Amino acid sequence: MTLILTGPALGEPLTLAETKAHLRIDTSDEDDLVSGLIAAARAHCEAETGLALMTQSFRLFLDDWPDMPVIQIPKSPVEAIDSVTVYDSGGDPVELDLAGMTLDGRARPARLLLPGRATTSRRINGIEIDFTAGFGTATDIPPELRRAMLLHVALMYEFRGAVSPAMQPAAIPQGYSTLISPWMRRAI
Repeated sequence: MTLILTGPALGEPLTLAETKAHLRIDTSDEDDLVSGLIAAARAHCEAETGLALMTQSFRLFLDDWPDMPVIQIPKSPVEAIDSVTVYDSGGDPVELDLAGMTLDGRARPARLLLPGRATTSRRINGIEIDFTAGFGTATDIPPELRRAMLLHVALMYEFRGAVSPAMQPAAIPQGYSTLISPWMRRAI
């Protein structure tokens, strides 16, 4: 199973203005730095939780259909399944009909049940599932995740002289784990 980003986030979950207000910055001298820290905080939060915060597009590659009828999608929340593609014996892509599919996009992991399963001639990455995931707009993101990102940006901002923006995050603020813990991936 391989997952790639095919369409980047449609914005950031924190605005520059609200983040600057949180940091108590009155000038625009460090707007580029703060914007970069916002993006780093979002990327870190998404990596820790397995969530897509803002709407993004992904492609999931499978070598074969899973043994169980339900396909687990490793990013959530899933807004829509855009297409499911397999490859015929000639190596040409065949898009499957999605009529009758069932999607539980809010589950973690998200779950997809297809009415049928066409065979694929490719042994590696023979099944491609394109989907859109994310909470939607910044106001749809749970407030505890937004708060965690604000704390994270503040700590990264404090480390700005010691650690370059490209090397962030240098540390995780106290309370961050508590805020994101309800959204963490759990394994048994």
